[in-house]
Amino acid sequence: MRTVKGRRAHGPRSLRGKLTLANVVLLALSIVAATAASLMGLRHYLLDAIDSELLSSRRSVGEAPLTFEQIDSLTALFALSEKMGSGSSGDDTDTLVQGSVFVAVDAAGRPLAIGGLPVTGTQRALAAAVADPAPLVADTEPRDLQVRGDHYRVTAGRLDDGTTVLLATSTEPVSHVVAKALKLDLAVGSLLLALLACLTMISVRRRTQPLEDMVETSTAIAEGDLTRRVPSSREPTLEVEQLRLALNSMLHQVESAYRTRERSAAQLRRFVADASHELRTPLSAIRGYLQLYDKGMLRDPVDRKRAWERVMAEADRMGRLVDELLVLARLDQQPQLRFRDVDLSLLVREAAQDLRAQQPERPLTVAADCALLVHADESGLRQILGNLLANVRIHTPSDVPVRLAAQRRDGTVRLCVADDGPGLDAEDAARVFDRFFRAGGGAGSGLGMAIVQGVVHAHGGEVAVETAPGEGLAVTVTLPDRPAPAPEDCAGVPPPDAAAPSRPS
Repeated sequence: MRTVKGRRAHGPRSLRGKLTLANVVLLALSIVAATAASLMGLRHYLLDAIDSELLSSRRSVGEAPLTFEQIDSLTALFALSEKMGSGSSGDDTDTLVQGSVFVAVDAAGRPLAIGGLPVTGTQRALAAAVADPAPLVADTEPRDLQVRGDHYRVTAGRLDDGTTVLLATSTEPVSHVVAKALKLDLAVGSLLLALLACLTMISVRRRTQPLEDMVETSTAIAEGDLTRRVPSSREPTLEVEQLRLALNSMLHQVESAYRTRERSAAQLRRFVADASHELRTPLSAIRGYLQLYDKGMLRDPVDRKRAWERVMAEADRMGRLVDELLVLARLDQQPQLRFRDVDLSLLVREAAQDLRAQQPERPLTVAADCALLVHADESGLRQILGNLLANVRIHTPSDVPVRLAAQRRDGTVRLCVADDGPGLDAEDAARVFDRFFRAGGGAGSGLGMAIVQGVVHAHGGEVAVETAPGEGLAVTVTLPDRPAPAPEDCAGVPPPDAAAPSRPS
């Protein structure tokens, strides 16, 4: 069985190392290209100087009206040497003619002695290397020629008597100059590369510091610290700052979602515990009466009737509790409400009539005489009014005044139910919409205000409570004023005075 080994990654793994390597490689390539271009230009310049020197010497030879016999005399040789020396422009290129070779050859190509001086070995090698000097005389530019292993630039000229003069200059000094320039460029380039690597490491470290902060923040969040955020750098760049802001926004949403989930989980656990407790109470009562009946302890018809009435009352209570739980469950699932134009004033007046029928002695004020159309779910509005008035009926004495009002104001429709009951303290008021909350452990299921809030939110509205101990309670429902023709303007109907809320069911 073959074992396939994964390829090992080569090169730097960190972003800092990769950026540094990329910068160094780019600079190295640039230095190589610049060095090559400069050395080629330098070599071309130096060779052009040698060629100019050789061509100037050839013109001096060709233009001088001399024959070989005349040149053979010391005077003519000295004059010719002076003329060749003066062919230079007098600049730094004079050093290049130190390797110059001057030799005259006959028609057979043999070197000739001048002024009684013996022919040197270099002159013989030059004459031997030039097999036919005629092409050199005809060429307008010097040629490359190798003499005794050294490289020369060679040209030729003719005297008046037809004698050919070979002129050559060694290019070895040029090679030495180019080699020295190359070494200098390599040294300077190496220093530049090292300096660039150091500066790049420092700069990249400073620029990537926000990324390290992000890694540190992510690690802290993974360990459970959801409050950590990526700090702002001292010299932020646009892209990194945008990334930091986006990451912090995402972390804020993650923290909010986590807190919401934890809060929802806690509410669910509390809801399940409260629901179990609320359902257990009527079930325990029903079970108790059934056990009494089973043991034959309810022999008196009056006791049996009373037990039966209690069983039915507890069953009705449990049924109402289950119905309210189903209503809340449907509201949590964001149900599709049946919106249509509803006269809110009419619903308020009908709810007031129901309260008068149940408690004729209660003082009741209604400010909803004109039609007030609102685009809403009629059953939901009836449930809001029913729960709010049931809350008043259960938790306030029957002689406590109640005020109902409906009006259109500032692009919204407002419904207010207020009473002059005992009111709530700040702690109870903060929990008034919690499920199964009953102020002071009073009667009711504790789901009425939670249902009111759920229905209002399903309409896209808000519900608020104003209360204080001994000052009553006022519940204000604010719904969006969706387009609906109103036969009569109700904007001028004043709301009821804010009274502290009665204890919620």
